[in-house]
Amino acid sequence: MAEVINALGRRKAAVARVYLTAGTGKITINKRDLVDYFPSELVQFVVKQPLNLLGVAEKYDIKANLCGGGYTGQSQALRLAIARALVKINAEDKKALRAEGFITRDARVVERKKPGRPKARRRFQFSKR
Repeated sequence: MAEVINALGRRKAAVARVYLTAGTGKITINKRDLVDYFPSELVQFVVKQPLNLLGVAEKYDIKANLCGGGYTGQSQALRLAIARALVKINAEDKKALRAEGFITRDARVVERKKPGRPKARRRFQFSKR
């Protein structure tokens, strides 16, 4: 596999663009190493979940561009993008990834604030007198 496989993942306001090539398992996010970009062990685990599930963590190099959102949303967007890229390489892996929930796009986003209200659903304090 000499060519580059690219995929996109989104979660809340975060967008992850992933470029997967054959390599040694190096993950680079916004030109920084995974450990530098996500210091939290838990978030690093979330990013590597699809790779570990298929046992290909040391087979591919991943370059990712991340923008928007917080670190949790970014990590989950990256996980989705990696899973989608792995499916592009081998379609038989889709069933295993879907069973773990890595293919499903989490559509939950922040509800917008409505006019005449302090927050999305919060009403102003009501008093009869």
